[in-house]
Amino acid sequence: MFEPEGGAGRDPLPPERLATAVYALTPAGARLGRALARELGAALFVTRRLEPDYPGATAFDALVPFVGTVFAAYRRHVFVAAAGIVVRAVAAHLRGKGQDPAVVVLDQRGRFAVSLVSGHLGGANALAREVAAITAGTAVVTTATDTEDLPALDVLAAERGLAIANLGAVKAVNIALLAGDPVQVLDPHDWLGLRAAPGGEEPWPGHFVHLPEPGAWRPGLPGVRVTERVTEPGEQELVLHPPCLAVGVGCRRGVTAGEVGAAVQATLAGAGLSPLAVLGLASIGLKRDEAGLLEAAAQMGKAILFYETGDLKDIPVPNPSARVEHETGVPGVCEAAAMKLAGATELLVHKTRCGNVTVAVALAG
Repeated sequence: MFEPEGGAGRDPLPPERLATAVYALTPAGARLGRALARELGAALFVTRRLEPDYPGATAFDALVPFVGTVFAAYRRHVFVAAAGIVVRAVAAHLRGKGQDPAVVVLDQRGRFAVSLVSGHLGGANALAREVAAITAGTAVVTTATDTEDLPALDVLAAERGLAIANLGAVKAVNIALLAGDPVQVLDPHDWLGLRAAPGGEEPWPGHFVHLPEPGAWRPGLPGVRVTERVTEPGEQELVLHPPCLAVGVGCRRGVTAGEVGAAVQATLAGAGLSPLAVLGLASIGLKRDEAGLLEAAAQMGKAILFYETGDLKDIPVPNPSARVEHETGVPGVCEAAAMKLAGATELLVHKTRCGNVTVAVALAG
């Protein structure tokens, strides 16, 4: 829990970004805020004069300056306050739709929960509905795609774990949907879930034109391309990268995180593959304590899995090494690890040596 303002002089930011903060300015608002904090598993912040009645809550003297000290620390913010003061409190800290946390404001009776900032990517629309369900109130969502019951492509991508390569193109695609213009979609494996399920109907019939292959793409028209490859998008082309690249890594003892990261980046770049499409890293269990490997995975923001020798030794690899097999019991660490993680029998990129590191890539189905 944070120290109150004017406390012991500790850094007001927690060591990592936390889930939800609830702010209350009035006695009635604080009662509602406490209930919300309990239901949401949130931190509760109240004005200094309310502090004696809310043990465990953090007190602040003035909302606007206090928000500046904690805004970046939380993914979601719920204010039981007037919308005007909330706008003034958060305005200076907004950076863009790809970075801003969710902001919801509601009245002290809980009748209306308004999605104020970052309704889509930040999750404020969903948070407003969650809050309204707790208070038996009404969620107020004003984003156009939601009011028209159309999919927001940025939300759809986030829900399915796809990375957005060019966030600015979301607007062009959403505008086309709202105008009733068909949006072309090149998504062979249906990562977005826009195709009809077997025996069912398309979720949004008439809004999307599914292309059979890349050559059918019509430049200049709005569309969504789902690919693991680096591509130069057109003006109205939204590029999404699915989490489908399994990166196997082998390395010498004492390798640095910089060497591992550079090797992975170089291998992907050489094959025209996007780092945004990386599912995770994999290696052999003998490397479980390799600091450089662990640090590199952390810097990339990716999980790394370690497989025991018995899990890898029978996987046929295209580039076996007698020396590696003698040292590890596996004829090829990076290639076998990549295929194991991907659940594949083939490699997209064969073993590539970069100094003290070997890298291979497989495509997860």
